[in-house]
Amino acid sequence: MSADDTHYVSQLTRNTLALVLAGGRGSRLHELTEGRAKPAVYFGGNFRIIDFPLSNCINSGIRRIGVLTQYKSHSLIQHLVDAWSFFQRDLGEFIEILPASQRTTGDWFMGTADAVYQNLDLVRTLMPEYVLVLAGDQIYKMDYGALLVHHKQSGAEMTVACVGVSLEEAKGFGVMSVADDLRVLSFDEKPADPQPMPGSRDIALASMGNYVFNTDFLLRMLEADTANEMSSHDFGKDIIPSIISERRVFAYPFLDPETGRQPYWRDVGTLDAFWEANMELVAVDPELNLYDVEWPIRTFNRQLPSVKFVFREANREGKALDSVVSAGCVISGSEVVDSLLFSSVRVHSYGRIEGSILLPDVEVGRYSRIRRAVIDRGCRIPPGTIIGEDSVADSERFRVSAKGIVLVTAKMLGQTSAACQG
Repeated sequence: MSADDTHYVSQLTRNTLALVLAGGRGSRLHELTEGRAKPAVYFGGNFRIIDFPLSNCINSGIRRIGVLTQYKSHSLIQHLVDAWSFFQRDLGEFIEILPASQRTTGDWFMGTADAVYQNLDLVRTLMPEYVLVLAGDQIYKMDYGALLVHHKQSGAEMTVACVGVSLEEAKGFGVMSVADDLRVLSFDEKPADPQPMPGSRDIALASMGNYVFNTDFLLRMLEADTANEMSSHDFGKDIIPSIISERRVFAYPFLDPETGRQPYWRDVGTLDAFWEANMELVAVDPELNLYDVEWPIRTFNRQLPSVKFVFREANREGKALDSVVSAGCVISGSEVVDSLLFSSVRVHSYGRIEGSILLPDVEVGRYSRIRRAVIDRGCRIPPGTIIGEDSVADSERFRVSAKGIVLVTAKMLGQTSAACQG
């Protein structure tokens, strides 16, 4: 990229306000979101989901960001304060936390469009050239500068970022068809019978929930939608289908500019998808590179000691194989295989952890065996506990997913502690 190109992109990003929609409940994650919003769910051994869109903003040069929160937002807000309070307001940089507060109406956020409408005071105060609306609950790396360039050069009033998904997955997304120039021709929110994209029998073109708007167009559109009593005030359900025939709405396929292939992107909206996406990271060369110094993912790190493995006696050897183990963990005389351990996990002797995700501050008692499970933050697994070997027994105490993943929370164990929250 030439100096002129770099300047052109930086002008676009500087003239952009990002609004991250982070109020989602994530009900398909069940008890994993009982005490936290979906964007606050842990991921990858060290992060929260919200860290990915926020890091994308910073790496793309967008440093004016509002985070819209609603459902059980305490741990999310605390994380934002801890991890994302480094901006310099005197330079016009900020991350503004925007809780649902019945600002313009007597209601909480009723839909994605209403969430933005209730925060139009921020938009009007800044009057950026573009507003970038982002879903706060997906795992991916994306240069939003390229998205803004596409929006500008296509002459769009609104641009919808999109990915290819299976027809079964497409039932949970907005599905679109596009013309050769990528102008959106149709948009169907969460269709029962998704239609594949041209040239494919089993892949549909789905909205990522990431949109770019010309600011003046966004203001007019939201004012009109608010006045429509028949609207549910949602971008996918109401606004996009109602404007595509008359306004310039374009798609932006999320593709690698060098290979033409779709980059890593995961919607970890179900327990199985959450487990699978985390398990991919224990591979020798995972598709999602969290060690990329050119596109770092920022988060909050507690000051913790190094990982420790102790005992090398017969039948009591502390070790981890093909696993991700975070700071503060102590593996004491047990074997951890194909697993991902978050910070300050303690695994006591004579046990085995296999194919499992242990969130922060989990403690596993002696002689325990855990297989294909997600153990929520702060759980104290009693000595001799067996999880993941008998689905009938597991379902009597815990939640077992369609693919046999066992979710264990402190509440299921009859435990409560400060460490279990958030």
